[in-house]
Amino acid sequence: MHYVYVLRCGDESLYTGYTTDVNRRLEQHRAGDGAKYTRGRGPLTVVHTEAYETQSAAMSREHEIKQLSRNEKEQLIG
Repeated sequence: MHYVYVLRCGDESLYTGYTTDVNRRLEQHRAGDGAKYTRGRGPLTVVHTEAYETQSAAMSREHEIKQLSRNEKEQLIG
């Protein structure tokens, strides 16, 4: 499976990413080996995930989410 995930950072910002293993990717972010954006912004919490059969579908959705406004992202994650 392929996943799109949204993290809430310690500064209340939101980060959206793609992975095949959400738990492994979260640990990479927490260790400072994830995206540059998340370094130093802990604690990091997964607040939303979506699963897709293909990498292409997941990456398309990741792009869609990244285009949303902050308010729209907050509505998405509930």
